[in-house]
Amino acid sequence: MNIEDLSPDDAVLLQWKFISLNYTIVYTWLVMVLLVGIAWLSTRKLSSGRNISRRQNFLEIIVGTINKQIQEVSQEDSARYLPFIGTLFLFIATSNLLAVVPGFHSPTASLSTTTALALCVLVAVPFYAISKQGVVGYLKQYLQPTPLMLPFNLIGELSRTLALAVRLFGNMMSGAKIAAILLAIAPLFFPILMNALGLLTGLIQAYIFAVLALVYIASASQAHHRPEANAQSETTESKNVS
Repeated sequence: MNIEDLSPDDAVLLQWKFISLNYTIVYTWLVMVLLVGIAWLSTRKLSSGRNISRRQNFLEIIVGTINKQIQEVSQEDSARYLPFIGTLFLFIATSNLLAVVPGFHSPTASLSTTTALALCVLVAVPFYAISKQGVVGYLKQYLQPTPLMLPFNLIGELSRTLALAVRLFGNMMSGAKIAAILLAIAPLFFPILMNALGLLTGLIQAYIFAVLALVYIASASQAHHRPEANAQSETTESKNVS
């Protein structure tokens, strides 16, 4: 197995001058088309009665599970984060699960894809925070607990974005390399075991990425309100004592 089997960026399908079309782009669009198609088929005939289709029932289970996880982690109205976090999870999970299909090159095995996903989170953090706190309230976070912490807070913001990208990329690439080694040693036994392990690992990695993104967004959105909430609770306690 050569490097093209491990890195979808290295497998170029079409090349025209400085523009190249590799497996990462092709399979990223394939995953997006697949998700859009499934969503369209599942929602075109929605019913509110007892007799619902299997597709709608399956869709409600997925949305309900994601909705519950968001609410448990953020302790807020899950509808606010569901579109973005749900899309992240479904895209990463679908890409990882399809990796067991022969000939499919998972986009998440490419550093460019994981970096793009991490940059989406980097943009989403201030977007959600500013929509809730305002620009001034959000920017104040970078000056806490003292203005001297501004450069460190900025570095922390960038470093966790880098960590998101590298973590997902590293886990997917290491899994592919381990699979290649084991398949070379025992090609008749390990394919079934590695496919089952790949399915489990793919779901876990999608869950971790989505949860970390949610934690970053929710913490930035709630940071400005925590001091006010603590002050209110202390005032209430002092009144009760008096």
